Amino acid sequence: MRLINLRPSRTSALLLASLPFVLVLLAYAAGSSARLADNPSDKLLPALASFADAINRLAFIPDPRTGDLVLLADTMASLGRLGAGLLIATGIALVLGLAIGMFPYLRTTLSPFVAVISMVPPLALLPVLFIVMGLGESAKVTLIALGIAPIMVRDLAFKVQDLPHEQLVKAQTLGGSSWQIGMRVILPQALPRLLTCLNLQLGPAWLFLIAAEAISADAGLGYRIFLVRRYLSMDVIFPYVAWISLLAVLMNVLIDWLRDAAFPWARGTAG
Repeated sequence: MRLINLRPSRTSALLLASLPFVLVLLAYAAGSSARLADNPSDKLLPALASFADAINRLAFIPDPRTGDLVLLADTMASLGRLGAGLLIATGIALVLGLAIGMFPYLRTTLSPFVAVISMVPPLALLPVLFIVMGLGESAKVTLIALGIAPIMVRDLAFKVQDLPHEQLVKAQTLGGSSWQIGMRVILPQALPRLLTCLNLQLGPAWLFLIAAEAISADAGLGYRIFLVRRYLSMDVIFPYVAWISLLAVLMNVLIDWLRDAAFPWARGTAG
């Protein structure tokens, strides 16, 4: 039996998937124990019990100044900004991606522009956005939208262009107009790819959100991480990083579920 043909069982797959996480935790626990043995006040690798205390303080005990649960308030602030940015970027990608993919004149006009815009580092525009739009929510949301929309537009346009030409010819033969072809032939096949592309852009979207919150915010997951870094509060930073990762994974699973539920025929082909 060749190794390329070996497949793990369901139980083995679960154990193998858990193995890297267990190894990381064991490595951290060993490193933390070694450092704390040399210096009990070491802050770089706090004990796991310190994480539990920090999570309890931030997630379950109201802040004495505001009366809010800090972790909940930060999470809601970040998710609001992220959701708005993703929604705007998805709308832009849907309209421009379909238009560029469908119409040759628009493709010739806009494709080079979108390609160039997609190569601009979004974080380089952050100071410009803060100068032009101020330090409020609009600049943060705009950064997320501008950061991922050009890539999504190009991806969706490529998907539309890759659709079998025979489908468009048959639709035209049956008397379909450009609008009817777009809505009834192209759009249903492009939507699963749009959700897949949105899933792939979750990581960059979180990156832009954290960067914006680190510079100017009074609440948010990125704001809290950069606020406590001056105190070397690794017992807060590590749980916040883990929480951000968990939220990203849950969003990924939710989008995958939505795509499979809405477009079961596209399962396994949208990517």
